[in-house]
Formats: sequence, structure tokens, C-alpha cells
Amino acid sequence: YAHSVTGIDIHPGATIGSSFFIDHGTGVVIGETTEIGERVRLYQGVTLGALSLPKDEVEQLRHEKRHPTIEDDVTIYAGATILGGETVIGRNSVIGGSVWITSSVPPGTKVFLAPPKLVYKNTAPESDMR
Repeated sequence: YAHSVTGIDIHPGATIGSSFFIDHGTGVVIGETTEIGERVRLYQGVTLGALSLPKDEVEQLRHEKRHPTIEDDVTIYAGATILGGETVIGRNSVIGGSVWITSSVPPGTKVFLAPPKLVYKNTAPESDMR
């Protein structure tokens, strides 16, 4: 029911610390073995998920840690995907929008995509654009 109202999918097995905050939560997915520390902030479309496993290994790893650990005071911006049970996002880190992470990030790190590149610049006078 909650998913249909909020668009947020949090597995009941996930461990979540105090002062956890989701802003514009549509599309947020938090997997079963995810561990989230204190004062963590997530934005829309964030996935804290498992890496894909071969079909014959799924059942034997069902009780293993398959989802990431997010330490205290981390902010994860819109559309970021963080995968894997061995992946740890260190405390006081910032993960930028649309970033894809499958390995650990040290404490105090900022991870962003490369700056956007201007592909085309309109050189016509502003009056021509109306």
C-alpha cells in the first residue's frame, strides 16, 4: 500500500538510522540488506540495490549481505544507483545525481559526473528566438 501512495519501496529488512530523510521520494528503492546510518538524505530515484547474480546463486546468497551500507551524514542526489553488499559509502560523503557506484567510497568524498559539455550554442539574437 505505501508504495502505491508514495512511490517509495523500502524492504522491511533494511536497517535505517535516525533522522533519515527522503525528499521527493518517487522511485526510491532500498533493498533488504541495506544499512543506512544517521542523518542520511536521499532524493528521488535513488536505488540502493544488489548486484545481479547468476540464477543458480540467488537462493544460496539469500541470507548474505547483498545491498550497500551508507554511513552517517551522507547525501545522495537524484537518480544515483549504489549496488552491492560490499559497497560502503563513507560518512560525510556526497553522491551526485545519476552516479552509478559498485565499489566503496571513502569518508568525506564527493562523487559527481563530469561537468556537462555544451553541445550547441545558439548564436542568433534573442529577438530571433521568439
